[in-house]
Amino acid sequence: MQSSYPARFERDMGCTEQEWLGWLPAAMGDVVWQREAGCLTAHVSIGQLRVTWQAVEPRAIALVRIPRLMVQFAFDGVADDERHRFMKRFDLYMQRGGG
Repeated sequence: MQSSYPARFERDMGCTEQEWLGWLPAAMGDVVWQREAGCLTAHVSIGQLRVTWQAVEPRAIALVRIPRLMVQFAFDGVADDERHRFMKRFDLYMQRGGG
C-alpha cells in the first residue's frame, strides 16, 4: 500500500484478465461502476475513475511464466484523500500472497 496515489498511474499486475475480472467486484466496494471490454468507469466521491487494462507478454523467470496485465488508473475530480481511501481498499482486495 502506498502513502499517496497520483491522479494517473499504471501498474503491472501478475494475473490473467479472468482473475482480474473475478476480483474486481469486491475491490470496487460500494462505488457505482460499469465495465466494457478492457475498461471500467466508476463514480468515486464527486469525481470519476477510469481503469483500462490490457494483457501483455507473460513475465518469464527461468521456466516459470507469470501472466501479466498492464492496468492504467485515471482519476478525474477526485480529491487526494478520497483517492487514497479508494485505492487503499482496492489494494487490500487485490493483494495476493503466499505463506
